[in-house]
Amino acid sequence: MPLRSDAVRHRKPGLPYSEFCPITSDEGHAMLRLTELRLPLDHPPQALEEAVRERLALALDELESVSVFRRGHDARRRSAIKLVYTVDCVVKNEAAVLARFQAAHPTNPHVTIAPDMSWRQPVAVEQGAELAGKAEYKRPIVIGAGPCGFMAALMLARMGLRPLLLERGKVVRERTVDTFALWRRGELTPESNVQFGEGGAGTFSDGKLYSQVRDPRFLGRRVLEEFVKAGAPEEILYLAHPHIGTFRLVSMVEHIRAEIEAAGGEYRFGTRVDGLVLEDGTRRIKGVRTAAGDVIEADHVVMAVGHSARDTFAMLRDAGVEMQAKPFSIGVRIEHPQSVIDTAQFGPSAGNKLLGAAEYRLVHHASNGRGVYSFCMCPGGTVVAATSEIGQVVTNGMSQYSRAERNANSGMVVDLRPGEDYPDDPLAGIDFQRHWERQAFVAGGCNYNAPAQRVGDFLAGRPSTTLGNVVPSYKPGVTPTDLSTCLPDFAVEALREALPRFDRKLRGFAMEDAVMTGVETRTSSPVRLPRGQDGQSIGTPGLYPAGEGAGYAGGILSAGIDGIRIAEAVALDMAGRTVEGLGL
Repeated sequence: MPLRSDAVRHRKPGLPYSEFCPITSDEGHAMLRLTELRLPLDHPPQALEEAVRERLALALDELESVSVFRRGHDARRRSAIKLVYTVDCVVKNEAAVLARFQAAHPTNPHVTIAPDMSWRQPVAVEQGAELAGKAEYKRPIVIGAGPCGFMAALMLARMGLRPLLLERGKVVRERTVDTFALWRRGELTPESNVQFGEGGAGTFSDGKLYSQVRDPRFLGRRVLEEFVKAGAPEEILYLAHPHIGTFRLVSMVEHIRAEIEAAGGEYRFGTRVDGLVLEDGTRRIKGVRTAAGDVIEADHVVMAVGHSARDTFAMLRDAGVEMQAKPFSIGVRIEHPQSVIDTAQFGPSAGNKLLGAAEYRLVHHASNGRGVYSFCMCPGGTVVAATSEIGQVVTNGMSQYSRAERNANSGMVVDLRPGEDYPDDPLAGIDFQRHWERQAFVAGGCNYNAPAQRVGDFLAGRPSTTLGNVVPSYKPGVTPTDLSTCLPDFAVEALREALPRFDRKLRGFAMEDAVMTGVETRTSSPVRLPRGQDGQSIGTPGLYPAGEGAGYAGGILSAGIDGIRIAEAVALDMAGRTVEGLGL
């Protein structure tokens, strides 16, 4: 029996959109979900079906179909790496099979009825179109065309509500040209770069599509399905650690824009929002003011800017929008040969196509009380210039879909504490970031080259004057120097303690010639915009803070999830219905 990769999911009619029923087959039978099926790395195709039959004690004709829901691997024993599957299967008389398994294994949690992961829009397109057809109708505005913004706009458009998406940057192809100008020639365009423009900061990244956020409504699955529909590889639906890569992200966001526009939405690029129009007394949103001086009326405004929209945060504070300082982290990018990481993680299985380029996740609690951890690890990738302001240097990591570049890189960062490391003021974290980004700009030579140092020199406390066998990938270039001039003393101390500890977990991690490039400051938003259970800003009704910039996401997938939730909240409010049960 061939494996199916397209389990069909149906919802029982009449259920509220926030409730779920089991996944069913084409014939209406509930599907069973099996987790923790472990097979050897080189297992034959039929082994998975055999494992399902063995787990459920099935006769040969009782198993009708199997589809892989997730595949990961367990490499804790490098000499015996296992593939770990979660599968959905259709069996004859599934209720009896489940009852039989539970009677025989009452404490085993690895066989259940598969949950329904489909999404049901809270406002039907006909109702949305009726609302949008009224003379007094005001379109919802979405500010920011990153993953949160475009997912919110897509859902609103599907509901017939004709959203208006305002993006300060350029369309993704033009933005790519501007971004490459910084990388190749050291020419920065402040409104069009890694941080600003269609697709958001995640467009120039590894394109990771996994998250640790709680997602009881399976909205992450919805995001992935939309990405596949827009051209992402289908494997992102089942890989435990899926990613897309930069070039595929570019075409994907173009397809999503086309679908939003086809459904009645509108994009306006090169449109920075510089002010809010608020009703006297109530502070209710009545519209926004653009940098060009135009006022656009709206009763619902989704604020989905990214973590680097510093001028927008200042505008919001000046407008009296509730805002808090939020912890983030600071550090460097560290590069090793990808072959070193592959061997350290996979041993003799390094290079296996099913495993791909090896990743790592490292954490150390330093003796000075600081947490040190790897961040946004990019296998087979490059370190990229990610500044959005003149006279500053910021690093980030990026990979293509193939993850085939020579080096692995990761952020190596130290946690920060508002009120201790900088004043507990909502915008003080931005001032802190800017200080160290300017220090890095000067240390790199004031030409957007980044300061870099060999790990051996960093641990010995001496400046680097040359680099070794690990060739840094950062463009436009690097300047060997002393990174301690670009980081707080407590961060330097914590990193020097952590690197040798990480080498015990990953052999070669503290190798002499590994390269550290600074600085990594944009790990997450330095602010949080509090919102209520209805998704609206505390004290500013009609404003919907969302995504990473508002402090509610940390990466492409979680930002997309938040975009869906906020779109639901906006649509329900526009339809005059109660907003509840969305997990906001």
